[in-house]
Amino acid sequence: MRGRTQKARTVTTVTRLTTLATIAGTIAAFGLAGCNATSLCKLGVGMNDPSNRTLRRSLMSYGLGQFCQQVLTRNAPLKLTPEQPVIGRFYAQHCQQQTMDNGDLLVSFDGIGYAFTDLSRKVSFTNASTIQYDQDFRCADDNSVYAYFDPRAISVPNFHVTQIEAALASLMQSWAGPMADNFGKQMVATQLGQGFTVIQDGSGGFDFSLGHLPVGQKPPHPYDVHGSNKIIVENLRTSVHAGERDFIGPIKVDDPGRALYLTMQLEGQAVVAVLMMPKAQGDVALQAYVNYGPVGPLPAAPAMSEVLQFGQGYQRALPVPPGMYYVVIDNTNPAGQGAPPGGAAAGTALVNYAIQIGDAP
Repeated sequence: MRGRTQKARTVTTVTRLTTLATIAGTIAAFGLAGCNATSLCKLGVGMNDPSNRTLRRSLMSYGLGQFCQQVLTRNAPLKLTPEQPVIGRFYAQHCQQQTMDNGDLLVSFDGIGYAFTDLSRKVSFTNASTIQYDQDFRCADDNSVYAYFDPRAISVPNFHVTQIEAALASLMQSWAGPMADNFGKQMVATQLGQGFTVIQDGSGGFDFSLGHLPVGQKPPHPYDVHGSNKIIVENLRTSVHAGERDFIGPIKVDDPGRALYLTMQLEGQAVVAVLMMPKAQGDVALQAYVNYGPVGPLPAAPAMSEVLQFGQGYQRALPVPPGMYYVVIDNTNPAGQGAPPGGAAAGTALVNYAIQIGDAP
């Protein structure tokens, strides 16, 4: 019974997280025909009026053609609640979309992911789902756009735990796997039912939140980087257990003369490594990380490797050519050196980070 309870706790944690698998990749999907969507809110035509719903959905349709493209070029950070740190990620590998006769958006996706728990250490999984979204948007007083993707129908998710790093939990996987996968399907369906909100502010930056966020409210973030004339990629807090890595990306840089801007702060232990690598190298490293339990060496030296120290602010501008990249928080040896007094549990690194794209210095 103890093994079964441990297994159930592990799967509960992972499946509660996979709700975000459908949302982080859609942050930029609401850009309407390449223009700033907030200009619609400045027209002064009563955009929020219920009678204008057909107009709002028609305007949204111009940008939703990029929905799957955005899903496939981003990761979905996984969190137990909006206020808690990231403890895993989902990476969509395939995505299909279509507009239904009633105007709803039908999206099918599948991919791989991982999550950290105290009992299991790293848990790897696959997930596939189909969701019918009843999409709409509203304008805030500051002309920010709140795009709502409320699920109208959800297929039974195809969720499967593929690897559990901790020895005891891994032993239980062979006989408890079917039970865990069925439980996971139920949990994923429940969480996906919350939908998500995408927010575009006046500067063109995007943000997102699980569920139907009321107009005017903003999700919590560790850094206030709005209005900095840079594109916000992610602005979150992540928890990386000892002996683990967290792959932030892929991050797409479209134009020459640009740079990745990193702002970070470490809690919980003395140091971790911050790595940057091109997508081709990062994909190989990520696939190995997901497919195997214990963390192995990287397939090649990263393009950038630096040390993030406890209590010291970290800011870097990394000029890069057009392409796609990963930023990796590496809490493997020799990075981990124990937790300082007053920090988090020993071996767990808590990193506040903001990643932006801007003009190279």
